[in-house]
Amino acid sequence: MPIPLADRAAVLLAYDPGISPKGGGLPGLSVLKNVVNSINLFGIVAVVGALAVSLGVWAWGHHTGGHQAEANGKKGATVAAGAALGLGAANGVVAFFSGLGSQVH
Repeated sequence: MPIPLADRAAVLLAYDPGISPKGGGLPGLSVLKNVVNSINLFGIVAVVGALAVSLGVWAWGHHTGGHQAEANGKKGATVAAGAALGLGAANGVVAFFSGLGSQVH
């Protein structure tokens, strides 16, 4: 009995190439990790500076009656807090979704 075309297509589309992340496959992985860690550190330091400036603008705008400056300070503080959250959680978020993606069959 011949296999229907839809079943043959499903078999071809469901082919598992057997690819998975493997540490140590290419040289320079430790250097790349150090570079990414350094970029993350610079980002966190920049966010600390941005938060300090934004909070200063917020306070200055509030005390001088500059509603536009106050609103910009609030926005800057919110963005800086979100950036700090993203930078701090980046490794965990990637690990979570990578683990979630490895469960897909």
